[in-house]
Amino acid sequence: MAIRQWWRTSIIDMEPGKIEFRGNPIQDLVGNVSFGQMIWLMVVGGTPTEAEVKLFECALVAGVDHGPQAPSIAAARMAATCGVGLNNVMATGVNMLGDVHGGAGEQCAELYYDIAKRIDEGLVLADAVRAGLDAWRAEYGKIVSGFGHRFHKPTDPRAPRLMALVREAAVTGTVPGRFAEIGEAVQAELGEQRGGRPIAMNIDGATAVIFCELGFPAPLSRGLFCLSRSVGVLAHGWEQMNQGGRNKGPMPPKYLPLYEAKDNDSD
Repeated sequence: MAIRQWWRTSIIDMEPGKIEFRGNPIQDLVGNVSFGQMIWLMVVGGTPTEAEVKLFECALVAGVDHGPQAPSIAAARMAATCGVGLNNVMATGVNMLGDVHGGAGEQCAELYYDIAKRIDEGLVLADAVRAGLDAWRAEYGKIVSGFGHRFHKPTDPRAPRLMALVREAAVTGTVPGRFAEIGEAVQAELGEQRGGRPIAMNIDGATAVIFCELGFPAPLSRGLFCLSRSVGVLAHGWEQMNQGGRNKGPMPPKYLPLYEAKDNDSD
């Protein structure tokens, strides 16, 4: 018994001839649940409604890829030219997803939840947004995760579609719609603080709205985005393997990095 208690899990019950995920035999799940439903079951437990899992899958679809200019994809393609296996290629790409690239959804979800808490404590939406942004900047700096994009200005084409789907889901009662209002209020406030210049809600900001609407803890926004982006990492890694190439770096060989001499280099 002491040995069995070394690992404790409510996710899987497995022994010879038996595999059950949260009490559901694998043979009953195969062919009866979608991949999105299976992710939900494994990660948070329970069975989502068809409407909930549809919205959930929309967030996963939207984040799968952003091209080789995205560090995660570029790293995967470079790894694919270095003679490593496809699993190593995927790990290389996923390991690039951090606070700045790909992991910002977690921080954005934390902001949304903080603003929601301030509203619950009695602040109106506008005041809660401003207070939340002030607290955010005091801890993380001036750049607000989930908003702004170096390519897509003033609109990230993924965000309006996702937000429209959230609004539709709110009308039908699938989600409360609360975090859609918070996300859009943050976007509007950031625009006002920029002198009226609009700012994009990016993929992290939009998917964080969905994950908050569905009640997922903030750290899962990062994990689920990594799961989503893994699809793009796999696709690009496999494509690069089929294209060939050896030891491709971040720029063509004829271009060299700029050498900057320091004052003490000749000492």
